[in-house]
Amino acid sequence: MMMKNKTAWDIVKLARHPKRITSRTLIDHLVTDFIELKGDRLFRDDQSIVGGIAKFNAMPVTIIAQEKGKDTNDKIKHNFGMPHPEGYRKAIRLMKQAEKFNRPIISIIDTPGAYPGIEAEERGQARAIAQNLFDMMTISVPIIVIVLSEGGSGGALAIGVGDRILMFENAIYSILSPEGFASILYKDSSKAEEAAEIMKLTAKDLLSFQIIDKVILEKEGLHEDPTFGVNELKKQLSKHLNQLLKLNKKTLLENRYQKFRKIGVYQEEGVKHE
Repeated sequence: MMMKNKTAWDIVKLARHPKRITSRTLIDHLVTDFIELKGDRLFRDDQSIVGGIAKFNAMPVTIIAQEKGKDTNDKIKHNFGMPHPEGYRKAIRLMKQAEKFNRPIISIIDTPGAYPGIEAEERGQARAIAQNLFDMMTISVPIIVIVLSEGGSGGALAIGVGDRILMFENAIYSILSPEGFASILYKDSSKAEEAAEIMKLTAKDLLSFQIIDKVILEKEGLHEDPTFGVNELKKQLSKHLNQLLKLNKKTLLENRYQKFRKIGVYQEEGVKHE
């Protein structure tokens, strides 16, 4: 059932709801003729990031998505949506391919964060994330980012640089998890609910800070019936893609730079005012 007057912690729980749709389900509802492409051409294929080419409203697009998995075996296969560096390298490889063939990019965020294991660090996790941030600023085709459920830290931001950022009503997007935030701030992860309230991680909060561009309403919720939310997303995708495709490449990239520069300046001024 749809909840009224939801707290930030209510939204955290909805974003993590076990019945909430994952990126693969969203892709199935959103596009047609999806062809998955694999591998980073350096180490292996990381299945926590799914990518490929498809058609949206009969237009060729590239899809990049973080996939958590549905049941236990599927979650293990996709590493619970926590990418290794090879996942990020695959993502940027497919984005550069999209640029070469002039295909718009749709990037779907759904991760608690990048995989923190020692093997990921050994293979250059931090550099892979930083390289994606750097390269995405200059990809000369439209990029639309969708925050589906969880958007955790640099693991989310590594595929989150775009011309438009759309976020589902019951999704979260933040510097780290509420549990991690509570562990640092209060030295007590059990205070995650309290932390969530001050983190400003909801779609409503982020829209007010001009970090995202549109909140996608869900009605009953993506865990109950995704139909309404997916249809709302389709409308917004069509609208924003049509706007972006009218821009020449120089204007597209300048607008993207100014968008993220504005976010940085806004946050710096906010800190000064506090």
